[in-house]
Amino acid sequence: MYDSDKRKLLSLVCHGAIFFSTLGLSIGAPIAVLLVSDDPVVKENATEAINFHLNVWACALILVPLSFLTLGLAGLIGFVLHWGLTIMAILHVLENPNQPYRYPFIFRIF
Repeated sequence: MYDSDKRKLLSLVCHGAIFFSTLGLSIGAPIAVLLVSDDPVVKENATEAINFHLNVWACALILVPLSFLTLGLAGLIGFVLHWGLTIMAILHVLENPNQPYRYPFIFRIF
């Protein structure tokens, strides 16, 4: 049996790391958790967070230039989705730590 509090904490670290995505190093947190944890739910959350990081960065490559054409609207929509989906993931982990969170609308590379 796996420790529920540890599962919550590690899953929160994985999903919450995206808040520091402007640093470019935030993907390191879920990668580290993936490598050190033996909990299958935490590993799935870490993998999903890594995929979300990659999707956020890919979308930023498109939305940042596009926001100059749309007077910031594209960037605002991207920002709201980025933060909104992350908050949804965190709330899911807090409410149901035994089920991994799956982000909607993303491409899963891993």
